[in-house]
Amino acid sequence: IIEGAHEGKGIGHRFLRHIERNSMLLFVIPVDSDDIKKEYKILLNELKQYNPELLTKPRLLAITKSELADDELRKLINKELPKTIPHIFISSWKKEGLDKLKGMIWKLLNE
Repeated sequence: IIEGAHEGKGIGHRFLRHIERNSMLLFVIPVDSDDIKKEYKILLNELKQYNPELLTKPRLLAITKSELADDELRKLINKELPKTIPHIFISSWKKEGLDKLKGMIWKLLNE
């Protein structure tokens, strides 16, 4: 989702209609983003502007490229993220956190 998707920017409405059919939401933001919290808020705002009911779906936040973050950066990110959304650091390159992420998704889908 990009900023302005709720107005049809990019593949906007077509993509957002697809999201309506999902039973949960997985937000994926790279650790090297300038502001992960801001990126997350942009995603939430796009969903809210398109259809506020989307915000009632269970959600997870996966922070990718975690191999680029040391422990200090991870702690800083953990402090800044909302406590209302479970999050996990993952690395596709190092194959870290992927099994735990799958478990978190499975648990949310079966609650």
